[in-house]
Amino acid sequence: MTREEKSQVIEALTDKLTEGNIIYLADISGLNALDTSNLRRACFKANIKLSVVKNTLLEKAMEKSDKDFGELPTTLKGNTSLMISDTGNAPAKLIKDFQKKSKTNKPVLKGAYVEEAIFVGENQLDALVSIKSKEEVIGEIITILQSPAKNVISALQSGGNKLSGIIKTLSEKE
Repeated sequence: MTREEKSQVIEALTDKLTEGNIIYLADISGLNALDTSNLRRACFKANIKLSVVKNTLLEKAMEKSDKDFGELPTTLKGNTSLMISDTGNAPAKLIKDFQKKSKTNKPVLKGAYVEEAIFVGENQLDALVSIKSKEEVIGEIITILQSPAKNVISALQSGGNKLSGIIKTLSEKE
């Protein structure tokens, strides 16, 4: 690769890192062709961009980026795949599900950058899976906000039925 080609790749990686707020680094070495193809399909279905990158070029792109990646550059050893997503827990769920299906326990999570929080190591996978997506949090908030209103409306409706029932009974007695 010439210097010009390397600088173009670094620029492209820097743009990807700048645009994405959810970035996972994983090791997919050791997967056979079928498993790799299945992983790529699963990533496509989950709207996750998967690409294999050179560690030195990714490290230079991280340095060039305006984001603070903390300890993530230290994980850039061996085979590294970059997973970029719009949902915080989608890559973690995909990795965990794929590990259950494959007999090699691959891909292995090296680290993640999720909305300025940094996670390093495979032991962080469960924490990343439990992160709620933006849509899930909004749904929970809407449910919480709707609950008191529903209670008031149902109380008014049931109270109205009871009151009209009492009036009707009293009018029928006379």
